[in-house]
Amino acid sequence: MSELQPDKKVYPLDFNYLYGKPTCTGRFKQHCEDFRVEEQLDFELTGEGEHVCLWVKKVGENTDYLARQLAKFAGIAAKNVSYAGLKDRQAETYQWFSLYIPGKITPDFSCFESPGVSILKVIRHNKKLRTGCLSGNNFTITLREVSDKAQLQKVLDKVQHGVPNYFGNQRFGFDGHNVNAALQMFNGRKIKDRFKRGMYLSAARSYLFNRVISQRIEDNLQASPLLGDCVQFVANRSFFPLPDLSEQTLQRLSQREVCLTAPLWGKGELTSSEDAQEYELNCLQEFADLQAGLAKEGLKQERRPLLLIPEQFSYQWNDQATLTLSFYLPSGCYATSVIRELIEINI
Repeated sequence: MSELQPDKKVYPLDFNYLYGKPTCTGRFKQHCEDFRVEEQLDFELTGEGEHVCLWVKKVGENTDYLARQLAKFAGIAAKNVSYAGLKDRQAETYQWFSLYIPGKITPDFSCFESPGVSILKVIRHNKKLRTGCLSGNNFTITLREVSDKAQLQKVLDKVQHGVPNYFGNQRFGFDGHNVNAALQMFNGRKIKDRFKRGMYLSAARSYLFNRVISQRIEDNLQASPLLGDCVQFVANRSFFPLPDLSEQTLQRLSQREVCLTAPLWGKGELTSSEDAQEYELNCLQEFADLQAGLAKEGLKQERRPLLLIPEQFSYQWNDQATLTLSFYLPSGCYATSVIRELIEINI
């Protein structure tokens, strides 16, 4: 094994499991159709405007590559094509793209051809689709060659009540590469590509968030508040530090009026306070270089729910070793955070 570069560190992706590391194995994404995801916008398209929105089904295709293909077909610059969210290549996805085509006739997208791609709807809109403009995604996932149906059944009944709201390991790159790239960027390495800069910043920030959740699980604090914990209103996503641990406060948490959060690191003071702030700082003290880099880049201190509740959760056993799951997750949440609690994945 080659020696690490002076500014390169090991960032282990060994985040704790809420229900224990799975002993059941299974195959995940054996076929593209085994991972189906359908975007849900949080607004209605207007039907008129300078942007052409496409509702696209793609199978086994990269989102960014398809965006460039659509730009080429429409005769516009790639920068004038946007999408609400990146989607897995090894999947069957239904997602929106928008193309900025002001003052021109809408191209005939029925003539667009690309393997595994179907354009299902074409509709004008008055604004660009921006990253994250989703309410969430519907998932239908098939797990195959499940080794122990009885064991998996036990965990299925648990994950409906919540899983760690981890950012998926795909965000960090192989062996934590993207986090290391962020560290090198903070240490002076020039990254001109805006997409890569954003990806590395996101990886560093997400890694710190995951480490706090993992530590809280280890300390059995994933559902138990600390004084000064920053909680989020489930209804409107605003947040505030807990002023006390009264019975009323605990009741609001148990009824999910509010939920516990962990930090998305940025400049300024943590929005948690007292015991919770001290706990979060202790969790992250060995990552001071990442914290400083994110603050210097001007990112704001934000929060994200500590646990993720899969909504509209249902499942069906197709046979003794094949399971199909369906659930809805809010925008920015990962289906792999649910799957990792269920099975040890065989690729």
